Amino acid sequence: MPIDDLFATADRPAASRIHVGIGGWNYAPWRKNFYPDGLPQRRELEYASQHLGAIEINGTYYGAQKAETYARWAAETPPGFVFSLKAPRYVTEGKRLSTTGKGINGFVHGGLAEMGDRLGPILWQLPPSRPFDADDLAAFLDLLPRELNGQPLRHVLEVRHPSFLSDSYVNLVRPHAVPTVFTDSPDYPSLADFTGDFSYARLMRSEDSVATGYTASALDQWADRAQRWSAGEDVAELPHVAAPHTPDVARDVFVFFISAAKHRNPAAAMALQQKVDAKA
Repeated sequence: MPIDDLFATADRPAASRIHVGIGGWNYAPWRKNFYPDGLPQRRELEYASQHLGAIEINGTYYGAQKAETYARWAAETPPGFVFSLKAPRYVTEGKRLSTTGKGINGFVHGGLAEMGDRLGPILWQLPPSRPFDADDLAAFLDLLPRELNGQPLRHVLEVRHPSFLSDSYVNLVRPHAVPTVFTDSPDYPSLADFTGDFSYARLMRSEDSVATGYTASALDQWADRAQRWSAGEDVAELPHVAAPHTPDVARDVFVFFISAAKHRNPAAAMALQQKVDAKA
């Protein structure tokens, strides 16, 4: 089948408040089990965005991109697709978060507006070496801009030090309405407490021996959780550090399959999106 026919017949995910995707789009093993033979590398983003609802960009973690790069990424993707961007580590790995205003504004106002409606959450990932410091974190949250060219910005925080597993953290961040990543990982602390107005999960347990990364029963379970989050329900069976919230208003949900058996993650994302859409 010609390459362009594969694009034309791509089974796009149904419109949903639940966006399922992967981390990045340039990964050599995906050229064996996700991208079709003969697909030029320059068209990998185009192809991936036709089969997935979202992509989390890791490259921005290592350095901001040029405005024209953001514009090109947006132009290569279809309506309804969204990117999540990992904010640069030079912001989150500094000595004090409270002094990062210049870095934050340089990144946000350095071309992100070119992404238009393809711009999804901005992920601020704190390193495992950074413990919870209430005053420093509160100052950082105050620095995050809440709009860009008149459009609301969505921020999400990933915490990786065990000291964040406290109701003090949850109570501090909730008034700022910044969600906390649920990190389904054996290596990092996880908390599913609602701290913002959308939900964001990074799933890190895909298995090489399973064609879809996660078993059918595990994907069914995550589809159910994503639907419950989307309806505003706090998923009480996941780890919490504060009392679960009562049911809330409907919310957007972002689920990304990250690392672990990475070559399985596109299949996992497509399988989960199909299950989510079937439940809609």
